This record gives sequence, C-alpha cells and structure tokens, in this order.
Amino acid sequence: MTETPGTSGSLTERRKAATQLEIARTAARLFTERGAAGTTAEAIAEASGIALRTFYRYSRTKEDAVAPLLSVGGDAWRAGLAATAPGTPLLAAVEAAVRASVASGDDDPGLPWVRGLLRAAADDAALAAVWYRVNLDSERQLRPILARLAPDTDPVDLALVAAAATDAIRLAFETWAESDEPQAPVELAVRCLRALTAGLV
Repeated sequence: MTETPGTSGSLTERRKAATQLEIARTAARLFTERGAAGTTAEAIAEASGIALRTFYRYSRTKEDAVAPLLSVGGDAWRAGLAATAPGTPLLAAVEAAVRASVASGDDDPGLPWVRGLLRAAADDAALAAVWYRVNLDSERQLRPILARLAPDTDPVDLALVAAAATDAIRLAFETWAESDEPQAPVELAVRCLRALTAGLV
C-alpha cells in the first residue's frame, strides 16, 4: 500500500494496520500459551481490549487474526530486496535479503510467538492454512520485484526463484519451530535457498 502523508485516508489505514497487528500479537500469544483448541475468538477479543463484534471487523476467524504478524517478515524482506543496488546478480541479491530479514527476527519480541504459532499449526489445519496462505501471497508479491531486478531473465526462472526463496524461509522457520534454538534460523534459511536455487539463473 502506498501512503500519502497527511491524508486522513492514509492515517485511517495506518491505524487499521496497527490495530490488526496488535490483535495478531495477542492472538499469537494466546495460541502459544493455550494451543489452537484452547484459543477462542472471544478470548482474543477480550485480551485485545475490544468487543467481539470489533474483532470480526478485522478478522473472519480466530486463525485469520494471526496473518498480519506472519506477514511482517515477508513484507520486510521483499522491501529489502526491492532496494537492491542495480546490477547485483539476482541470486546474490535474494540471498542477501533473506539473510538480512531473517537475522532481523532476533530483535523481534514476537519471534517466540511465531514459534508457538507454527507448533500450534502442526495440530490445527485452519491455522496451518493461514501460514501457507501468507507464504503463497508473499511468493506472488515477490515475482514482480524479481522481474524488475532481472528483466532479461526467463519468467519461468523468476517464478522458480520466487518459489524457492519463499519455501526456503518457510522450511527454515518450520524446522526451527520444532527445536529449542532461540536464534532466528538465518543459516538454515540460506542453506535451503542455495539448495533450492542450485542451477537457476
């Protein structure tokens, strides 16, 4: 979304996004503490300090409420990639952006909640579906960025790189969530990326 500073519309959108993210953090905390079965939309609304009706204005289901939190990392890494210096080889640019964005998770207080969400998703199909939808959305948004960085590259190769980069991060975080490693899985994400993009562009 492109915002125009000083307009009431952009302020409204920023406030809405901030509220959605706050609800997402609350939902993630509850999913982490109680699991999927033990977390209700009513509990998320109460813990967020909003009415249930207000909760449903922002989210269709309790599982959908966490999507903004899961999307933050993807938004950041695509923005980093889009800012790559012209002439940088595509795979080098993608790897640098993945490394920078995953490493930045170490400073994110929501990182333990992401682990809790992924653990809860292992036993809840609806929560898992939100995770996979967020990843698919990220992959689709990545393709035009790659096309701008490497306009002469075969579109199929670009699609493959987008899929590989998205899956590398997804696999790294899913593997990390099963462990007790406190740090974000930077090296694992890079390892997955290199394996999945071997032979491309």
